[in-house]
Amino acid sequence: MLIYPGFDPVALSIGPITLPGIGSVGPLQLRWYGIMYVLGFLAAWWLARRRAREPGSSWTLLEVDDLVFYSVFGVILGGRIGWLVFYGQQALAEDPHYWYKIWQGGMSFHGGLIGVLVALGLLAWRHKRSLGDVFDFTAPLPTLGLAAGRFGNFINGELWGKPTDLPWGFAVRGVDGVTHVVHATQLYEGCLEGLVMFAMLWWFTARPRPRWAPTGLFMLAYGTFRILIEFVRLPDARPGYLAGGWLTMGMVLSAPMVLVGLGLLGHAYRSRRPSGNYRPEAAAAVPR
Repeated sequence: MLIYPGFDPVALSIGPITLPGIGSVGPLQLRWYGIMYVLGFLAAWWLARRRAREPGSSWTLLEVDDLVFYSVFGVILGGRIGWLVFYGQQALAEDPHYWYKIWQGGMSFHGGLIGVLVALGLLAWRHKRSLGDVFDFTAPLPTLGLAAGRFGNFINGELWGKPTDLPWGFAVRGVDGVTHVVHATQLYEGCLEGLVMFAMLWWFTARPRPRWAPTGLFMLAYGTFRILIEFVRLPDARPGYLAGGWLTMGMVLSAPMVLVGLGLLGHAYRSRRPSGNYRPEAAAAVPR
């Protein structure tokens, strides 16, 4: 059994300070969860620029900067709206201003994914690129950010799993004042959906693959890992379990990702269309 150390979710607090003519302001707080988001975006930007500089890449650094800029808005807007739609109706009913209080938590991966897909669709249209090529280039980029976000959940002491007697369970004091030993599902997700997926996708995209194959692998891997972890993760109080005492919203939202991922991989390797993310001489290296 491991003891949860009870991290302070606030990394830095300044103030309150008094401003002439305004009065007391603050305290201004910098939270670890927000820092994790920034680190995730910076990691994606650095990885994308590194990939764009590789021999044979058809991407420019300016296009990479646009990609990250569009993705930031897609993640934040989509993630917040998705959480409010899928999980946050009660919180919004109790506090009509809760929709913008991102610092209090409440971001949905599936909502963020939808937001990013829309943002990348606009990017593809603007730069006259194939939608599949843009999705494929982006596939490995969010994985380190996913890991950082889950580690931020761990620091916040949220999204714990079910009780366990395994030696790596964490002793956590619940809202009832009783200490429970539970699965640290935030760390499971950070490792599988983040670090493992990064290694898998970065290796897979290190050479030209058929169009839509990297996107298909991302969808299949994330959906599979998320469904497996949902079996030991406690669902949000609302909506709770949807059926049978085991079916969760996370499973329902992830199952289509598995099916879409399998479909895209099958389509990619049947059609063998070369990726537009590489110049023609490099794209010709796609296995046939």
